[in-house]
Amino acid sequence: MKIFLLVLCFVVAFYNLSLPHLLFISLVPLFPFFVNIWLVPGGFAWRNLDLNPTKIPGPVGWPFLGILPKMGPHAHRKLASIASSMGATRLMAFSLGSTRVVITSHPETAKEILCGSVFSDRPIKESASLLMFERAIGFAPSGMYWRHLRRIAANHMFSPKRVSSLECLRQRVCDQMMEKVSNEMSVRGVVELRGILQKGSLRNIIESVFGSGLGLEIEEELGFMVKEGYELISEFHWGDYFPIRVLDFTGLKRRCHKLTLKVKSLVGQIVEERKRDSTKGTNNGPNDFLSVLLSLPEEDQLTHADMVAVLWEMIFRGTDTVAILVEWIMARMVLHQDIQAKAQHEIEELVGGHRVVQDSDIPNLSYVQAIIKEVLRLHPPGPLLSWARLSTHDVQVGKFFVPAGTTAMVNMWAITHDPSIWKNPWDFKPERFMEEDFPILGSDLRLAPFGSGRRVCPGKSLGLATVSLWLARLLQRYKWLPSTKVDLSECLKLSLELKRPLTCHAVVR
Repeated sequence: MKIFLLVLCFVVAFYNLSLPHLLFISLVPLFPFFVNIWLVPGGFAWRNLDLNPTKIPGPVGWPFLGILPKMGPHAHRKLASIASSMGATRLMAFSLGSTRVVITSHPETAKEILCGSVFSDRPIKESASLLMFERAIGFAPSGMYWRHLRRIAANHMFSPKRVSSLECLRQRVCDQMMEKVSNEMSVRGVVELRGILQKGSLRNIIESVFGSGLGLEIEEELGFMVKEGYELISEFHWGDYFPIRVLDFTGLKRRCHKLTLKVKSLVGQIVEERKRDSTKGTNNGPNDFLSVLLSLPEEDQLTHADMVAVLWEMIFRGTDTVAILVEWIMARMVLHQDIQAKAQHEIEELVGGHRVVQDSDIPNLSYVQAIIKEVLRLHPPGPLLSWARLSTHDVQVGKFFVPAGTTAMVNMWAITHDPSIWKNPWDFKPERFMEEDFPILGSDLRLAPFGSGRRVCPGKSLGLATVSLWLARLLQRYKWLPSTKVDLSECLKLSLELKRPLTCHAVVR
């Protein structure tokens, strides 16, 4: 180093170099350092060569930041493009700050990750932890408590019998949405579906969870809390990607703490009131999830704090997915009038015009079901199967070594747009699902919009039942026509949604 400084002084004196040149020369000895910590497959987080002995391919990205600058409303497309260009669809490594990540765009590798016991945990963002999701089904670490929650969900909350018992609620909420569609057409001449679907979806999940006795004021307050929660959990936070969790540059932790206090107060109050009613013999809502939790045997009962966290997560996660998916489907129906007409003809043939579609009709509406599957393929609500997995110990994935503590993602959007898997993948063609009974609940990773394995979405059957019934009824009642050019631009937030709300005309049939 001393010799270098002597040489540097001689060069500066001899060539009379400017300050920028001097700065450049002074940084030359640091180049090997930067090469070792940055210019490695996967980037900064993979700088220790022992972490990637099998050389998982991946982009170098920016120093220290990795590919964080590329993540945004089209992250699923950008990651698919990078993986394809590097020949890394099986597995690709990259860095999100100091966080090590691997991602697959291949169904076989996706199955290894999603169905493997090593990836049974989820990495939890600080905002998600602060909002109590660490004690709910989605983020609780694998173990006895999580298995207990999953068993309760499967046996008592999302069982076929429970889903069927909520049909009357789904029908009633759909009636209310139809009325709002009619009112908007009368007043404005056009319908903006997003607001109607969001309010309907919120009411549906709130009454599924708490029953029908809350009152409008409490329902609206819950809606405001869900909206705020989405904003917080979608917000970029440095502490999720760098070990600086003590800092709160944006005030996110303070806002999460404030919202959590509101949730504990309001949801906790609802739980306590229901407990008091049950001791008095008042049966306020035998079909709702809270009643189910309170009626569990003593050995299965949850603590008050855990019950609040579970109920809050159900409202939070159950609100947007249904509304977003139905809006995507209706955008496609408006855009593809021939497909809409074919679905309406199927409904008329099976149901006729003298009664509304019921749950029992849905299995026989094969073309309507094919439309839903095709929209899930083209516009999966969770294109990166958001909320990814975390390797609990070292594991071999295919031919690659993945170290413990690595975040693993599945790019479902890339899989469902892969021309080697799907013929003409960019075409909207529901007929492709009429040729075979294609499962979408997680057994076939060519299309698994709800995930797969142990962490598959527990409410998938309830969500599909709601989407199927509402879609069939919307098509049965109205012919949907464009009011402006249909814009299919995407925006990835917590879920993949239409960038601009869909507006259209609804004509009574």
